[in-house]
Amino acid sequence: MDFSIFRVIIPVIIAFGVCAILCPLLIPFLKRLKFGQYIREEGPQSHQKKSGTPTMGGIVIVLSIAITSLLYIKDYKGIIPILFSTIGFGIIGFMDDYIKVVMKRNLGLRVWQKLIAQILVTAILGYYLVNFTDVGTAMLIPFSGGKYLSTSYLFIPIFFVTVLGTVNGSNFTDGLDGLESSVTVLIATFFTVVAIGMKSDISPITGAVAGSLLAFLLFNVYPAKLFMGDTGSLALGGFVAATAYMLQMPIFILVVALVYLVEVLSVILQISYFKLTKGKRFFKMAPIHHHFELMGWAETRVVAVFAIITTILCLIALMGIG
Repeated sequence: MDFSIFRVIIPVIIAFGVCAILCPLLIPFLKRLKFGQYIREEGPQSHQKKSGTPTMGGIVIVLSIAITSLLYIKDYKGIIPILFSTIGFGIIGFMDDYIKVVMKRNLGLRVWQKLIAQILVTAILGYYLVNFTDVGTAMLIPFSGGKYLSTSYLFIPIFFVTVLGTVNGSNFTDGLDGLESSVTVLIATFFTVVAIGMKSDISPITGAVAGSLLAFLLFNVYPAKLFMGDTGSLALGGFVAATAYMLQMPIFILVVALVYLVEVLSVILQISYFKLTKGKRFFKMAPIHHHFELMGWAETRVVAVFAIITTILCLIALMGIG
């Protein structure tokens, strides 16, 4: 068997198969446990009909990625930090989801609890990257002809801001049927192409993420039969951040995952503007995908536009590598 096929295509097929098999099994199980999504009253009224839709589907995504990765991890050590980040943040999301569905409330872990847990996972990831990989502190500069920016002592603060920002940006993006899945499968595909071109040993896990999300989309597109919950969105954010660092491409997150960034900034801007103006809102609702909904856009249109934008940005990023 050709080496590249075994390293890239087979992981996509395995992860797709595992996720496609597990999702139909998980949905009725979650329904029996009454693990349905709680929809906040202050959200778009059109979303109230989604209340009770099974959530925590991210469990299947993480399992698919983990099972596939474990088949390759012995020979592809670059998978280790990415898998750790994916599972680590996924566990935080699982705890958050579990509290939500058991307590029947939209707020799970307290903000400080979630932040401390995220900082802990980020710290362990950073320690591993610095001490057990040859990634270094340099970052590839887009459209520079292959030049790298050395961050030196600024590596740690930049690392924490990048990882935490990416993870929470991914979390905020998960608000419409198929939105987070559609955007992140494109980012995973981008990283897979780059990993192949750079002859990096992380392509099995990037391919696994793409395959699992393709299968998950079968159940997550509008009208969704299964939500990924924070289990999935935080895990995927951890995957994107760790993968970018393994490829020395954290700056590229600003390009390929611009949707994440815009979602986070829309929330920050909304809250800041609300406090400064004592009650006025900059957007009709934040995160920004809800703003477009309240402007009259169909949910499917918002998802399609965000996915198209991400596709174009990934193509631009590919041009900026050389």
